[in-house]
Amino acid sequence: MMSATSTLAMTHLVPLAKDLDENKVTPGVLGFIVFAVIGAAVWLLMKSMNKHMKRVNFEEAPEPGKAPAAASAEGTKSEERTA
Repeated sequence: MMSATSTLAMTHLVPLAKDLDENKVTPGVLGFIVFAVIGAAVWLLMKSMNKHMKRVNFEEAPEPGKAPAAASAEGTKSEERTA
């Protein structure tokens, strides 16, 4: 069940397709422009992400159960170095 619009479009496009070489498929200039725009967008996004990641100052909070043990272990290590 093809609509009148799709039938009309097919009758106009089929003769154009016959003029093309059936063994040669190329994306053309439009394909290159779209690919270049996508590449530029990815590059700009990566640049922006790197800038934002450099601004992040994140220090992980110690786990509640391990905080005293880690502090005492670090204290004994520093005492051994000074002795």
